[in-house]
Amino acid sequence: MADKDLNEGLRDLESGPRTSETAGEGPRGEAADAASHPTVAAMRAKFGDAVRHHTVVAGDEHVVYIAPERVRDILGWLKDDPAQDYAFLMDVTAVDYGGGRPLEVVYQMWSLTHKRQLRLKATLPLSALEIDSAVPLYNSANWLEREVYDLFGIRFRGHPDLRRIMMPENYAEGHPLRKDFPLRGRFSRAEQTRRAMEMELEDYYIPTELATAGMRATGEHASADAAGPSTPGGMRRPNDPDNWALGTEGGAEGGASSPEGVE
Repeated sequence: MADKDLNEGLRDLESGPRTSETAGEGPRGEAADAASHPTVAAMRAKFGDAVRHHTVVAGDEHVVYIAPERVRDILGWLKDDPAQDYAFLMDVTAVDYGGGRPLEVVYQMWSLTHKRQLRLKATLPLSALEIDSAVPLYNSANWLEREVYDLFGIRFRGHPDLRRIMMPENYAEGHPLRKDFPLRGRFSRAEQTRRAMEMELEDYYIPTELATAGMRATGEHASADAAGPSTPGGMRRPNDPDNWALGTEGGAEGGASSPEGVE
């Protein structure tokens, strides 16, 4: 069975995901008694069918699956209702089970007042990877949602600055934490190297950072001379193709010098 699962996973890496309409959903676990968690009982009473499933994992961690179109309403209620008071959104992440199954957006909530934890999950089909942003309610969701967007490709409606946060803005290989993402990336190593060496400073730094470092908007150092492009610290760019040549032993000559005391 393990070999079969491995082979299916390897096949998906090469062929891409199967459609979610035929692939089913991820594991949910046995249904739990809503009365075992006061928040879950109150949530079922208030939101009815928007609460789709409740289970308990790892002994005492309550997980509630909710309708994705009601996520803003439910999060707002969890935060503002004094009987709930989930003022701490600790994490926003996602899960991809592969095989074309829907992705899950995961919210880890804490009520410090009532000493309760709750995990919410909203399931999104591959054909509609979009959900309302939690930033209007929890500013802590800002960079967390950007990470989910960057690595899984899920868009958050109403996010104030939805852009990549770990990969460059012009990264063209997709979303690296998706199960259908090839282990070595979608481009050949030669193409990946070529693209990396052609990147400009604007690919690494936002305009505010360039201005702070005394760089012009074009990526040229304000005091650049014939020595070539520089980084904010005054070091020549190691990825500039003009600064690199292979040495007799296969090592790189030129480019950035090693820090003092490091060979």
